[in-house]
Amino acid sequence: MPRKTPEQLRSHRWYGVADLRSFGHRSRTKQMGYAEADWKGKPVIGILNTWSDLNPCHQHFRIRAEEVKRGVWQAGGFPLEIPALALPENFMKPTTMLYRNLLAMEVEEIARSQPFDGLVLMGGCDKTTPAMVMGALSMDLPCIFMPAGPMLRGHWNGHTLGSGSDTWKFWDELRAGSITEQDWQGVEDGIARSWGTCMTMGTASTMTAAVEALGLALPGSSSIPAPDSNHARMATACGRRIVDLVWEDQRPSRLLTAASFDNAVRVAMALGGSTNSIVHLIAMARRAGVALDLDRFDLLSRQTPLIANIRPSGKYLMEDFHYAGGLRALMARLGPLLDLECRTVAGMTLGEGIAGARVLNDEVILPLDCALRPEGGVAVLRGNLAPDGAVIKHSAADPRLLQHTGPAMVFDDYNDMAARIDDEALDVTADSVLVLRSAGPIGAPGMPEWGMLPLPKKLLRQGVRDMVRISDSRMSGTSYGTCVLHVAPESAVGGPLALVRTGDLITLDVAARRISLDVPEAELATRRAAWTPPPPRFARGFGLLHSQQVRQANEGCDYAVLEGTAPTAEPEIH
Repeated sequence: MPRKTPEQLRSHRWYGVADLRSFGHRSRTKQMGYAEADWKGKPVIGILNTWSDLNPCHQHFRIRAEEVKRGVWQAGGFPLEIPALALPENFMKPTTMLYRNLLAMEVEEIARSQPFDGLVLMGGCDKTTPAMVMGALSMDLPCIFMPAGPMLRGHWNGHTLGSGSDTWKFWDELRAGSITEQDWQGVEDGIARSWGTCMTMGTASTMTAAVEALGLALPGSSSIPAPDSNHARMATACGRRIVDLVWEDQRPSRLLTAASFDNAVRVAMALGGSTNSIVHLIAMARRAGVALDLDRFDLLSRQTPLIANIRPSGKYLMEDFHYAGGLRALMARLGPLLDLECRTVAGMTLGEGIAGARVLNDEVILPLDCALRPEGGVAVLRGNLAPDGAVIKHSAADPRLLQHTGPAMVFDDYNDMAARIDDEALDVTADSVLVLRSAGPIGAPGMPEWGMLPLPKKLLRQGVRDMVRISDSRMSGTSYGTCVLHVAPESAVGGPLALVRTGDLITLDVAARRISLDVPEAELATRRAAWTPPPPRFARGFGLLHSQQVRQANEGCDYAVLEGTAPTAEPEIH
């Protein structure tokens, strides 16, 4: 493919034309202290930075942005840093998922409305990765994703702590009376010791790995710990590479194929990755014009062994994974299961990018014949309770519960659950199935990570540490347990979950990929006829827009108006 000339750069429309508007663009750029030599004939690179004081995963992005700029300058580009919505996972309520599509829209419109030839996407905290990629795919400018990287291991009292996973574990022990408040304070002080994303295989590391496998990040970039000096060098390398991507006109539409998305799915399954990856990868694929659905996920999961021994499905943490060879080593071990001819932003095939990679610790990245499981960590379920599908991370569940029938204990919403879950009079046993509704894309709103319902305190004291739990919500990728999630259609739109009553028998059979409500169809028809939709949550604003536009979980929870590949015209400059 011939390289672009300076006159073919998109930014030339802003800077290179002899008219009044271009005079204004040039003079205002000089107002900021730049000289004409800084931009003339050079690609203008937008560095989209999701740093904020409320996002600890991205606390180093102020520094990393300067390192990206250094690479852009080195390669002969003109870097301009632009702030973008940070989506801090722990602080944004009711959930960052409510705002994923808002950031996707922001990325697309920032890129379209301003004089950028290429983009460096700085993200990593759970929803920032899919959001930025979704927006970049729709804009279809040359882009490269720079992952935030995982934080360092946590430590407390001789325990190696993993974010999220050990939070839930020790919270249960505190509620059961097995540890003290002083112990709990020690966990709080030791579980998060540096900037960076969760160091378990949560949504953040799952999605950055998936984007690397997709071909939109540099080889080996997704597993570098955030405080490691290699991470700074990687940021500079991203800055250098994006300039060449612009000259080569290597846009996502010229790189990504259905095989690219299959690679991303297989990698997520081999990692024991987050169930959230299903929602995000479906949404991303739809932006790229690729048909990806739950059945494809389940097929690829059945064919892909789980070989990453990382919490919550395994033992180790992301720092150990990186030292064991990281994602390049894992993909090299997967070998023929991947399409190694797929192109990447590195200017080479996926196979060329992992050439020479080797596993340095077989306990962390297991051989294929010693996999933790012969299939991936996530299964897709169907049945009369979830006609459009549901998912379960069975690799992180109690094996004895993967085939189970029990009576439902129904909670109408999160507040109902919180008010009753620890009531000593709650009529539950270890065989009960906890059901939470009104927690989906519309009902919650935003489909929060409520799916790992807390276990009743009275059962915790009896030694119970897992139960079957079902909801139309999501759960953190760091979570574990026998949790059936993403039930579609959700209860708020009249899905079968809305019809369940306490005492109804529910059967889960993961091997058969079934989830069923054992109630006669005639009775369900009677209940369905009596059901009335809940009143709207929003009368105006973004919440109303969300409720009108959001798709269901099995369709990726994107907005209808944002889906598809129909082109949007470049802005006129007058």
